[in-house]
Amino acid sequence: MTGASAIRPARPARPSAVRAPGAALTTTWAVTAPVTAPSALLTATATTSAYRFTASARFTPLPAPPTRDGYLSDLQWVSATNGWGPVEIDRSNGKQAAGDGTPIAFDGVTYPKGLGVHAPSEVVYHLGGRAARFTALVGIDDFSTKQSSAGATRAIVRGDGRTLLTTPTLTGAGGPIPIDLDVTGIRLLHLVVEDANARSSFDHTSWARPYVTVV
Repeated sequence: MTGASAIRPARPARPSAVRAPGAALTTTWAVTAPVTAPSALLTATATTSAYRFTASARFTPLPAPPTRDGYLSDLQWVSATNGWGPVEIDRSNGKQAAGDGTPIAFDGVTYPKGLGVHAPSEVVYHLGGRAARFTALVGIDDFSTKQSSAGATRAIVRGDGRTLLTTPTLTGAGGPIPIDLDVTGIRLLHLVVEDANARSSFDHTSWARPYVTVV
């Protein structure tokens, strides 16, 4: 591995378990990369009595977890996928270009902080087990409702693969839904928005004031 400061097996491997052609061996390694390294190249080599196998993969360290109370939109995310254009920071999701959304708003009330997305979307943040609560207001943004009432989505919050909350169907007429969740011990927080009416149009959804309180 290039650029790593430490790499060690997280659990023992059992090569004797591979006894027949096509059998698999799975093991886990713990990697600690330098803080200054944006990524590192992992190269694994396996040798048998007859063959030698080599495979490489790019390893990217997680962003630093929050050290104080604050908005998620001020933190670097781990990953972000979006159904229409990019995920917007402190703006509603607009069209295909970055920064083309309007201020986040529900029924005329604007919010300076948040994330603008469009179903299907998923934004992942590294909390590193340091946060205690996550609060937000999520709903169909005025950007959509001013054009059509057809938007309908569902917001899901997951922590380390476990579903913490699934909202009822979100519509412009129904307004946003407040979120207040215990996220104690959660390492990775997933903010997911799914389409709720089998139509992808006008599903512009905003996570307003997404805030984490640290332990």
